[in-house]
Amino acid sequence: MSQVAAKPLIGLPACIKHLDGMPYHAVQDKYLRAVVEAAGGLPLVIPAYGDETEPARLVEMLDGLMLTGSPSNVHPARYGREAHPEAEPHDQERDATTLPLIHMALDAGLPMLAICRGFQELNVALGGTLHAEVHELPGRHDHRRPQDPDLDVQYGPQHPIRLTPGGAFEDLFGQSQIVVNSLHNQGLDRVAERLFVEAVAEDGTVEAVRVKNAAGFALGVQWHPEYKALENPQSTRLFAAFGAAARARAGGRPAAAAGSARAAE
Repeated sequence: MSQVAAKPLIGLPACIKHLDGMPYHAVQDKYLRAVVEAAGGLPLVIPAYGDETEPARLVEMLDGLMLTGSPSNVHPARYGREAHPEAEPHDQERDATTLPLIHMALDAGLPMLAICRGFQELNVALGGTLHAEVHELPGRHDHRRPQDPDLDVQYGPQHPIRLTPGGAFEDLFGQSQIVVNSLHNQGLDRVAERLFVEAVAEDGTVEAVRVKNAAGFALGVQWHPEYKALENPQSTRLFAAFGAAARARAGGRPAAAAGSARAAE
């Protein structure tokens, strides 16, 4: 009898949300659904407990890491700036969880896909800085969420981006320009030295990066490919590539290390 390969285990750090005065650890369904449907993975929500999550142990267990978007922003103190209202709301519990996890994941070659806030976290973790309000910069466009109750409008195509010639995204998508959605206030300011810019918007806003000399898949995007990922060909390809990298990592594990109870007996 043929054995069906186990789905790769993809970790998604949670955000702290408050409901009726109580904190919840939450990840939006669209990210979990993209992992299941477009990447072919099994999502694992990581609580925002900082070092108490045992990031080194998580990296050993996981086959991939996805850093999601969020209404919250990385706290400015994390990139050497003072706290200010334009950078709110914050989620310092998430910062304390994701930033160390990023370093350990990269050191271990754990496949990583960073989206929106996660894209900004990746830059900050590696020494970069952020703009609090991109639309207030001279010559920049308004990249904020369209004010429409229809989610298909909010996550609909908003502007083109140019893919870096010869880069990972041009190779992945097979074209030099694509159109993406746009739902962010903040954006990359100083790009971390370890990051290679893979795409920019017409106004110069950095839209995609790759970690230089990474031991594994390590890409980040400012837009939201997770929304109805199977209905957008670029999103489908991006998640398929991430899932393939995670499956390759899972396939390279000894059975016991992969969590096989049978092998451990």
